[in-house]
Amino acid sequence: MSETKIKSLLEKPVKVVNVGLEGFSRELEQQGVRVVQVDWVPPAGGDPKLADLLSKLGT
Repeated sequence: MSETKIKSLLEKPVKVVNVGLEGFSRELEQQGVRVVQVDWVPPAGGDPKLADLLSKLGT
């Protein structure tokens, strides 16, 4: 990405999609940043074996 494009990005208001801890989005909102909070957790609670089994159910 060129320096000009980077500078133009930094001159615009920041918009954030936060995935995970809501504390990050609250802090940004308090600073006037537009934030969309996404409630996401890993499939099967992060258990790889269980996630693998679940993925096979859809096929």
